[in-house]
Amino acid sequence: MNWFKKLKDGLSKSTKKVSESLANLPSLSALIGKSKLDATSLEEVEDALIAADLGTASSIRLAAALKAHKFTGPVDTKSIALALAEGLETILEPVAKPLKIKAENRPHVVLLVGVNGSGKTTTAGKLAQNWHAQGKKVLLAAGDTFRAAAVEQLQIWGKRTGTSVIADTNGGDAAALAYRALAQAIEENADVLIIDTAGRLQNRSELMDELAKIIRVIRKLDKSAPHDSVIVLDGTVGQNALSQVKAFSAVADVSGLIVTKLDGSAKGGVVVALAEEFGLPVHAVGVGEEADDLQPFAADEFAKALAGVGVD
Repeated sequence: MNWFKKLKDGLSKSTKKVSESLANLPSLSALIGKSKLDATSLEEVEDALIAADLGTASSIRLAAALKAHKFTGPVDTKSIALALAEGLETILEPVAKPLKIKAENRPHVVLLVGVNGSGKTTTAGKLAQNWHAQGKKVLLAAGDTFRAAAVEQLQIWGKRTGTSVIADTNGGDAAALAYRALAQAIEENADVLIIDTAGRLQNRSELMDELAKIIRVIRKLDKSAPHDSVIVLDGTVGQNALSQVKAFSAVADVSGLIVTKLDGSAKGGVVVALAEEFGLPVHAVGVGEEADDLQPFAADEFAKALAGVGVD
């Protein structure tokens, strides 16, 4: 199955929410055959997009784009969806930036942060597998020292990919482990060090302080580390993702996003809200458990899949 088909299938619940919201516009029947949307219809479109988790600011922007759109034929659900896909791509294109390893960093340190259950450990394994397949020497640091299952999970990914996993005893000091992992990565001249961290709620100050400590400690070895501080977001949480990005940015200087589990709910529109709100790079999106179910984020594909066009 190609990636676009997987993405389309994964976003099907979100697509259905968007398309049904538009199809059920009270004024749609009065628009059939006309060449543009009227003020009442635009307000309804705006409300429909907000209901589909695209966020208020981006929904207002998309409605304005639809207002300005020159429909070549009569307005109907299909032509609105095509115009919507164009508007979505305009919002998403500036943030579609793959996670790139810079050779001059060596090792390039990627710190993964986020709340409990967002998919950080699985994402760490998938990134390791992808970079290993590109011929890079990768090390994994099992910084979630509170959860034995997370360490075991990372070790399974390590065995799959021939990647060394630096781990500690259960409940060990995560900052000390990160320091040791970076020292080993430097000694082994690794291309990449991926540091997994324990899930933490953004309102638990002592856990957020621990995250800040990890960053302080690794900077004793490399002042520029981490070179990427990536928040992994669970796509099923919808608008709650926005508050997570704000909280973690304050502590970990978040440089980019990876959104997982987009196949688990009808809240995939939150990717648009995140792009509009923060303008941070969206490096990748995930729609499943397999390694190839996490792929670099492509604005045009995501826009088309979410709007429900170009998928037949």
